[in-house]
Order: sequence, then C-alpha cells, then structure tokens
Amino acid sequence: MYLDSAKKQEIFSKYGKSNTDTGSCESQIALFSYRISRLTEHMKANHKDYSTNRALVHLVGQRRRLLTYLKNKDIERYRAIVKALGLRK
Repeated sequence: MYLDSAKKQEIFSKYGKSNTDTGSCESQIALFSYRISRLTEHMKANHKDYSTNRALVHLVGQRRRLLTYLKNKDIERYRAIVKALGLRK
C-alpha cells in the first residue's frame, strides 16, 4: 500500500508538532497533499478511472477548506505550510 503507518508517522512528524499529532491543520494538509500527488499520478495513467477522479476532487476540496480555515485563523501558519509544501507559485 502506498500510504502505510510509517509514511503517515513521517508526514506527521515533519509537518505536525510530533509524530502523533494527527489533528493539526498542517499535518492534515500535508497528508492530503501527499495523497493528492499520488492520485494525480494514477490519473495520468488511468484517465477513465472516474471513481478515483471523484475521490481526487473531494480531497482537493477538503484541503482547500482546511487552507481557508488556517488562513482565517493564523496567516503566519498558513504562509509557512504553503511555502513548505510548495502549493502556490
């Protein structure tokens, strides 16, 4: 499986406060970004996979809502996570 518990621990420790910090906005956004990148690669090879396309659109929407929430709550944390993940140009 592409997202095992070790990979999740790595993402949470890098972007969250600790490797068990699964609830912070930064760690959730980082996890969604990882999943989005993997699904995007899958969609490039399998462009008729409509269920994966629907899941991809759902994940992008979830990440967008979390980013909007973080932007309204704390702009510095928002800027830091966007820069760390390279989401904006």
